[in-house]
Amino acid sequence: MKRSMVDELLKPWYPAAIDTTYGGFLSTFTFEFKPQGAQDKMIVTQARHVWSNARAAELYPSVSYYSKGAAQGYQFLKNVLWDKQYGGFHTYTDRQGKPKSGGFAPKEAYGNSFALYAIAAYYHQSGDTGALNLAIKQFHWLEQHSHDPMYKGYYQHMQLDGTPIQRSASTPPHAETGYKDQNTSIHLLEAFSELYRVWPDKLLKERLQEMLFLIRDKIVTPKGNLGLFFQPDWTPVSFRDSSQAVTLSYHSLDHVSFGHDVETAYLMLEASHLLGLKNDITTQTVAKRMLDHALKNGWDNATGGFYDEGYYFKDKPGITIIADTKNWWAQAEGLNTLLMFDDMYPNDTLQYGQKFYKLWNYVQTNLIDHEHGDWYQGGIDKQPNYKPALKGQIWKGTYHVLRAFINCTNRLQPDHAAPSVPKKLTVTGKGIHKQLGWMPAHDNAGLAGYNIYCNGQRIAFTPLTHWRPIAGQAWPKGKLFIKAVDLEENESKTAVLKK
Repeated sequence: MKRSMVDELLKPWYPAAIDTTYGGFLSTFTFEFKPQGAQDKMIVTQARHVWSNARAAELYPSVSYYSKGAAQGYQFLKNVLWDKQYGGFHTYTDRQGKPKSGGFAPKEAYGNSFALYAIAAYYHQSGDTGALNLAIKQFHWLEQHSHDPMYKGYYQHMQLDGTPIQRSASTPPHAETGYKDQNTSIHLLEAFSELYRVWPDKLLKERLQEMLFLIRDKIVTPKGNLGLFFQPDWTPVSFRDSSQAVTLSYHSLDHVSFGHDVETAYLMLEASHLLGLKNDITTQTVAKRMLDHALKNGWDNATGGFYDEGYYFKDKPGITIIADTKNWWAQAEGLNTLLMFDDMYPNDTLQYGQKFYKLWNYVQTNLIDHEHGDWYQGGIDKQPNYKPALKGQIWKGTYHVLRAFINCTNRLQPDHAAPSVPKKLTVTGKGIHKQLGWMPAHDNAGLAGYNIYCNGQRIAFTPLTHWRPIAGQAWPKGKLFIKAVDLEENESKTAVLKK
């Protein structure tokens, strides 16, 4: 699996996707990995490539183009896609970075969530405090423009100035405009988790917990699947009481998406862990219900793999599979979540571990292009037309597959050894130049950086061997200590600053 990650995912994509002419990344590639077309750029794709390069740089620091790619991609986000007049990130631009429609709203919380996700990961890898400051600025921009203080959650579609776009009588009935939705919500949860790793802020913690509880307790149905779209007050958008023909015509707004369910089970547990919710049986129970529902209703028992879509029609028993195709990203998320649940419930009757290996066999047979690299857009057992189809496009990069590979290889070959303890903590400088420094720690597998604590509370993270508060924050009052942390979140013993 690790060999496939490097040889069949990372090497075909990078550095080929790095746009050395205009910055950021190229998005569109043929099945043979030849760049093609106008190379318009979407915030989601650009951000995901930044995240992938930052994570690859941590895993393989000797491969210089990963860190260079992450840095260049971040600069493109900051200098080109960030709206210097109104704030927030533009959704869609041409290759040079000039905003254009592309059928998207000018600003979207979904795209901005991935920018936040990427910039936080880039800070985690680089220690660039400018990136952390931009991530914080963006979080507050979402708070001001997209967050709904009345009903909670976030509005997805926004005007250029950040004003939420409301649904009206003139809105096309099949359009998503003005609805809240699960996809934006789960990726805001994901982004807030990533940011909380490096910036454990009080308001951020509140919003991370808000999104976890909103998804877990309101968006997930009693059956165990996510609702897709909602009115602003979180009333589900449903066509179940219509005829089957009408229901199917609106399936883009109302169906069961097994891939999102499986992905969200993981994202909820990740958020719960980062929030420090001890013995969070409620989240574990709901997450398990989601995976179990997908396995019982959307799993191909013959060859393995999760189907794309199902629906609970009012006049039919159980669920009906309305799309038996198997897109690439759902299978990647399935690998990640199945192996996680095999660790949590090794003796479960659904046999998560066996299904993980069956899915991995399916992926190797029907999704990975062993000749040209990367995964097809969907399983070729169902869609053989994907063999010569694009490998890269604005909705397909490396993020889903790379995260699955990283998490699965970590679980299959776990590292439980903690880093060494940082030594020689000292405070130097005065005023704004005052900083805490130390000698570097060491780790057998890969050091991520250092968590900073004050009076027992984690207050910061840095991958560097020195730290000072971000601009506008005072020097912490109380007992300071640090712990080294590796890429699998093993922490060292405490190193205390002695007065």
